[in-house]
Amino acid sequence: MLWPRSIHTRLYPDLPDVRADVESWCVDEGIARPSDVLIADYYLPMTEWVADRAQDGALVLGINGAQGTGKSTLARLLKRLLERVYGMGVAILSLDDLYLSAAERLRRAEAIHPLLATRGVPGTHDVSLGTRTIRALRAAKPLALPRFDKARDDRLPVAQWPRWNGPCDVVLFEGWCVGARPQPRHELDQPINDLERLEDPSGDWRYYVNRELGGHYQALFAEIDRLVMLRPATFEHVFAWREQQEARLREKGGGPRVMSPSEVRRFVMHFERLTRFMWEEMPGRADALVYLGDDHAPMQVELGDG
Repeated sequence: MLWPRSIHTRLYPDLPDVRADVESWCVDEGIARPSDVLIADYYLPMTEWVADRAQDGALVLGINGAQGTGKSTLARLLKRLLERVYGMGVAILSLDDLYLSAAERLRRAEAIHPLLATRGVPGTHDVSLGTRTIRALRAAKPLALPRFDKARDDRLPVAQWPRWNGPCDVVLFEGWCVGARPQPRHELDQPINDLERLEDPSGDWRYYVNRELGGHYQALFAEIDRLVMLRPATFEHVFAWREQQEARLREKGGGPRVMSPSEVRRFVMHFERLTRFMWEEMPGRADALVYLGDDHAPMQVELGDG
């Protein structure tokens, strides 16, 4: 069904208080405050949709979306609103926080294919860590939530991981390929971009990535109860939005790992094949589809009734 485009003040009589709370929270978090219309027409109804499905034990909500589509912002705002409006306990797990250490990725790059030195694709994550984390949250066991430091390109020491104690009503599991399925093998034969043509002409890297995705990643994704997909209009939006993220980092002083536009384009090419396949395959089974406009804002939301 289509999400109604109407202000929900009648459903949320404390909407002004919620808006003020979100504004204060966004300032603290250093993210742009959504408009009143987005809060009322998108974030609050999406929050209600999630809360309605989190009645019997911990709900694991997968949030899928290409680079720059706003997965982490959606997860952080959903967490805040589920806590604020419904009093729920909400944990966020990012696929990015499951990356293998830099040393382990280097070993795989040397043994399997040089492109595995770049984090991101299936085969560069500690999948069993993700499965253990979700199952511990379901069981309300105390644990440390994994964290990866992108500035250092390495996993943070376990002593610096935030602790979780007590019951968990919702696990927000976000990541660019969360919930993805492998491609049919014959579709891998021809390269689709310059990265594959120049750096993976034999296809060894993409075949390996696809095998990894079809293996233990499916056990991790089987933990997902509901799946949300964020869908931009074109792949050029992915390039542009990822570059905008890097531009903001440069404005803040950046650091040694900030990428140039050409580096961003090469980086995003690592994910192009699977992203395009997900856009074809996933909409038919996702529980919610969020179509994004040029300004990142949702243009249309389609929700399943299950």
